[in-house]
Amino acid sequence: MSRSPPDPSTVRLPRVLPVFPLAGVLLLPRGRLPLNIFEPRYLAMVEDAMAGDRLIGMIQPADPQCRSRAPALYPTGCAGRISQFERTDDGRFLIVLTGVSRFTIHREVDGPRGYRRVEADWTRFDGDVQPPAPPGLDRKRLLDGLKSFFPLHGMSASWESLACAPEDLLITSLAMICPFEPCEKQALLEAPDAAERGKLLITLIEMAILDGHTGAVGADCAPRRH
Repeated sequence: MSRSPPDPSTVRLPRVLPVFPLAGVLLLPRGRLPLNIFEPRYLAMVEDAMAGDRLIGMIQPADPQCRSRAPALYPTGCAGRISQFERTDDGRFLIVLTGVSRFTIHREVDGPRGYRRVEADWTRFDGDVQPPAPPGLDRKRLLDGLKSFFPLHGMSASWESLACAPEDLLITSLAMICPFEPCEKQALLEAPDAAERGKLLITLIEMAILDGHTGAVGADCAPRRH
């Protein structure tokens, strides 16, 4: 079953939000994130979301190496609305989240079905539900970087599509799909706006190219502790 993406300006943002902690996965406002849901507690989360406002918060564990069932979380995530939903024969859910707004965690709250919930504070991100301002992207510098970055990671692209894609969509899509470190993904999430996110995206791509050429391994960023 497929559903139309939400109009962000009409979405009511709830006080309590279910969250799905997943390291290295980024959702941004107006981005689209496909997910394969199979763990029982997250199947329950999707069932409850579908029965309500269809909103789920994507958020990263503060330590991507932590294997706890309830790892400490970064303070900022992004809520998405289930815009596509399919139940498979083996009981999984295939969903697509369309990003609505970022949030910060006020506190975590108990719930009856095993998945985690938080009181969400949306006030820092009022602009997420408004039409984006033109980011003023240096598209040539970005595309020049991608022509070296993509081969390093075994990725390919339609250069014609990248050359004509709207700036905001291009920044959002690349930030979500590029294989950056979890802390770099978090920095992209927390960038104040699309203009700053675009500048950071170019910087991360150029740093990755330099690391690839010099044989450096990993990113120089450590998980935050909360």
